Amino acid sequence: MAKEHLLAIDVGTQSTRALIFDLQGNLLAKGQVPIPKYHVPKPGWAEMEPQVFWQCVCDACHDLWNQPGVDRQQIAGVALTTQRNVIISLDNRGEPLRPAIHWSDQRQTPGLPNVRGIWGLLFAISGMNKTIRYLQGEAKTNWIRTQEPEIWAKTHKIVLLSGYITYKLVGKFVDSVSCQVTHLPFDYKNHRWAGDFDWKWQAVPVEREKLVYLVPSTGLLGEISAQAAEETGIPAGLPLIAAAADKACEVLGSGTLAPNVCCLSFGTASTINTIHQKYVEVIPLIPPYPAAVPGSYSLEIQLFRGYWMVSWFLREFGHNEQRLAKERGVAPEALFDDLVNSVPAGSMGLTLQPYWAPGLKSPGPDAKGAVIGFGGVHTRAHLYRSILEGLAYALREGAERTSRRSGVPITEVRVAGGGSQSEAALQLTADVFGMPVSRPHVYEASGLGAAIDLAVGLKLQPDFPTAVEQMTHIRDTFSPDSKNHALYSELYERVYLKMYKRLAPLYQEIQEITGYPARN
Repeated sequence: MAKEHLLAIDVGTQSTRALIFDLQGNLLAKGQVPIPKYHVPKPGWAEMEPQVFWQCVCDACHDLWNQPGVDRQQIAGVALTTQRNVIISLDNRGEPLRPAIHWSDQRQTPGLPNVRGIWGLLFAISGMNKTIRYLQGEAKTNWIRTQEPEIWAKTHKIVLLSGYITYKLVGKFVDSVSCQVTHLPFDYKNHRWAGDFDWKWQAVPVEREKLVYLVPSTGLLGEISAQAAEETGIPAGLPLIAAAADKACEVLGSGTLAPNVCCLSFGTASTINTIHQKYVEVIPLIPPYPAAVPGSYSLEIQLFRGYWMVSWFLREFGHNEQRLAKERGVAPEALFDDLVNSVPAGSMGLTLQPYWAPGLKSPGPDAKGAVIGFGGVHTRAHLYRSILEGLAYALREGAERTSRRSGVPITEVRVAGGGSQSEAALQLTADVFGMPVSRPHVYEASGLGAAIDLAVGLKLQPDFPTAVEQMTHIRDTFSPDSKNHALYSELYERVYLKMYKRLAPLYQEIQEITGYPARN
């Protein structure tokens, strides 16, 4: 009997999953373990011992093998997708030299030199120096190189989390092109390490020999080693096929291939993504990332802390839901839809700007979160609904910017990620966007996207259009309420879109007074 089961490993922010799909996109079995809390050595920092990520992969696989009916001998191959921009320094034996620096880490590197030469002149003339300085400060390799020079000197390879797990699986320093979403000297237009004269080598100085070999998605990364087989239980010799980073895989797993269809990720970091064949910078100097389809681009706008805000609300204001959930044996988030539906659309004017973390895309390094319009009528239910509405406004703004820059109007919306389980959030999003919003038939959209890459890479599916048609399906669709959409459009255009411009000077004053967020 031909092997037709696909093993996808998904190392997310909250948990690690080992997933088995068939060629129709059905999730046959799932092993899952939570990822421990990240270490916070200093305020705003976030680190994790790399070995913890690997142990989570091993544990998730063993949890999978314990599921009824799982037959390892039917697995045709393996694909890996992970959270992005997690930086790890390895020595020449592949051992970590320090804790991994997580993508949510907010440390900045001070005192870096400006980009010189013709590039420096062009950036100065175009007014982009501040952007370049921000990108330099964000690069965690710059921090290791300048603040821990002894670690940098011993570093044999700088890898992302995907590259580290790949090394543990196949014993080679190799990674997928479509996992390169980070501050490294990568050529996002041509999907390879940058050329010799690219300005990125000045902005993010990394010796070429410290970079790993890159393989396009659907290509062969290697075979599962005997050591990895012993630790994970995955059969030795199975091919590990290159997939993509989690957001790119979510886009593919939601059935999105056309540039007029966007995928909203309601995850810890919320994003809006569209797949294009043309290189387009939606935000100047912020490149489109490699898509899960080889040679394609994923145009993305990110809310650094998107549906993280739901977890924040639960922690700070959801004690009643936590108590009730424990009594009823359900997840606390399952009770939040009642909270949303108890408040009318527009939250009685309470309007939230979801910039809960500074960042270039948020839309500036001085940006802060804001809630305006408070009155005596407002309750915590209004605040919670305003969080979801603020996120939807920000994603709508991203959709409109993407359409303007790409020249392709967005006409359909798909939603993936943890927040997609909330029907209230999906209906609210449809009302804000004024167009139907659909979610895929499986919650594990990023894992399914990796499985699609695997199926095409192994020739079990002939091409991506066929694979997407066969393996992705719409579970349900939420149609917009015309009355709510009209209300949201007025709030969006007359209030939300004006908030940042009017509040930005105050954000700068706050930064100068308090020193937060830190600047280079």
